[in-house]
Amino acid sequence: MIELGVNIDHVATVREARKTHEPDPVWAAVEAHLGGADGITVHLREDRRHIQDHDVRRLRELTHIKLNLEMAATDEMVGIACLVKPEMAMLVPEGRHEITTEGGLDVAGQEARLREVVARLAGAGILTSVFIDAELPQVEAAARIGVRVCEIHTGPYAHTFYSRGRDIESPPVQAELEKIRIAGVAVRAAGMRFNAGHALNYFNVQPVAALPGIRELHIGHAVVSRAIFVGMREAVAEMKRLMREAQC
Repeated sequence: MIELGVNIDHVATVREARKTHEPDPVWAAVEAHLGGADGITVHLREDRRHIQDHDVRRLRELTHIKLNLEMAATDEMVGIACLVKPEMAMLVPEGRHEITTEGGLDVAGQEARLREVVARLAGAGILTSVFIDAELPQVEAAARIGVRVCEIHTGPYAHTFYSRGRDIESPPVQAELEKIRIAGVAVRAAGMRFNAGHALNYFNVQPVAALPGIRELHIGHAVVSRAIFVGMREAVAEMKRLMREAQC
């Protein structure tokens, strides 16, 4: 059954805009859990623009569902992950100039370094994932470095869907969806778990959720945005309903 990991970074973004104590990401995690989330995702960025170290520690202590820590493959972040011990660590590219993650991690271009990082995380008992573009060489490289999960970047699909009149039958949209499907087939053939995420929302999520073999979607901005109007619990429940409906 498909699962939903809710990214709560932008709850912290609102808090950091005022440098105050609210809204609290831990409260958001509890509400997401009550709405049906299967996991909580946070990205501890090197510049600490939203999630802070104390957020990760408190989430580890107080969250009763899976914690997924998105992180750059740096010594600092590996050390934090090994100390906190989230259920999963997802290696992502990171640039301080970017508003959000703009593309997949180039696993094929840095296999030796990433293999070392994956080994360190595995030694601490942490399941490791990589966030990659829907490209077969990246899937193959991910398998070689020993990760157990590949999250396929759905941004190109989501942006094409938006620019093409939100028409799922548009050939360019179908082409992007097919890339994700093919990558997912390769991920599973290599014995890894097929996850996906980035820029998914209430209008474009179902075609991705319906792909064969997909295990988990990670969605953040859309859920937090909807939560402003209906509350986190209802926003998560609505997304989960759409995903399960698509898969069934």
